[in-house]
Amino acid sequence: MISIVFRQLHDLRSGTYTYLLADPTMRQAVLIDPVLEHARRDSALLRELDLKLEFTLETHVHADHVTGAWMLKRLTSSQIALAAKSNATGIDLPLNHGDKIQFGSRQLEARATPGHTDGCMTYVLDDKSMAFTGDALLIRGAGRTDFQHGDARTLFRSIKEQIFTLPDECLIYPAHNYVGLPCSSVREEKQFNPRIGYARDERDFVGYMENLGLPHPKQIDIAVPANMKCGYTEFAEAAQAPTWAPVTYTYAGINEIEPVWVAENLSDVRVIDVRELNEYTGELGHIAGSNLIPLPQLNERLKSLDKDAPIVTVCRSGGRSAQAATLLQKAGFTKVASLFGGMLNWHGQHLPVNR
Repeated sequence: MISIVFRQLHDLRSGTYTYLLADPTMRQAVLIDPVLEHARRDSALLRELDLKLEFTLETHVHADHVTGAWMLKRLTSSQIALAAKSNATGIDLPLNHGDKIQFGSRQLEARATPGHTDGCMTYVLDDKSMAFTGDALLIRGAGRTDFQHGDARTLFRSIKEQIFTLPDECLIYPAHNYVGLPCSSVREEKQFNPRIGYARDERDFVGYMENLGLPHPKQIDIAVPANMKCGYTEFAEAAQAPTWAPVTYTYAGINEIEPVWVAENLSDVRVIDVRELNEYTGELGHIAGSNLIPLPQLNERLKSLDKDAPIVTVCRSGGRSAQAATLLQKAGFTKVASLFGGMLNWHGQHLPVNR
């Protein structure tokens, strides 16, 4: 019996981990530390897993990426939860130390762990099997303390009192890792963390942290102001779903569109059939007015296509057309979608075909 749905998602550019947790029975979910550029990805995953997003949770006001909280609120009607002490605007659920965040029959406890910033939170699952530590405790490291009201002595106490007091078996999931390490445990960090593990005392920790010599995050001038508004920026507006058609974005990263909409709007879109000629003229037929460009020929015929015109790609079942849509998007076409289910689905919905 699965007691929780859990996914660890990653943003390669900023090294950010986003965490999805959900009650498998009541289908209620939370997302911890979402990234703006992946808001549509995360929304697609929720839809495909049949989950309702209740809250986005921020471990702190990030300096290296813009949160997807505002965008996900627009996409899913979720609420934004963040430390009250962060003083950000747009928070639906201001959190204080000890507050509980309920999703179905499960809950997370918010533990204040300041030091990296003064508004850092660690989220601990109700059975203490998982802790989401943000940038307070990293895998074999700890969050820098040289900006955003950081303080090494405060961080030392936060880790020792709020994280290292958890069971040794509790798994540690940080907000960032830049070399692909997915998780650790309280026991491991107590023993092996070079900054605060083994017998390190406060003087050792402070001396280490005050001599890191790290450059400021590249995105800090964009990220911090945006995250003080829970992710609302002009970039967030621009990242919203396409408006040219009711496109569905999948977790696989494909824009898909339903056959009925295409049938009702054939005069406004260019349909490109990427099957072979014998399929185009075969038993499944083809969509009236569609252009046959077999997938192996698509690259060499890109110049014949209008980049400003809406394009729908189609094949037998949606596989080759998904690849074609991806190829077109990489080539700079912005209004592209693959026909969901291809000609098999078109037939299944009893839409007209030419033979």
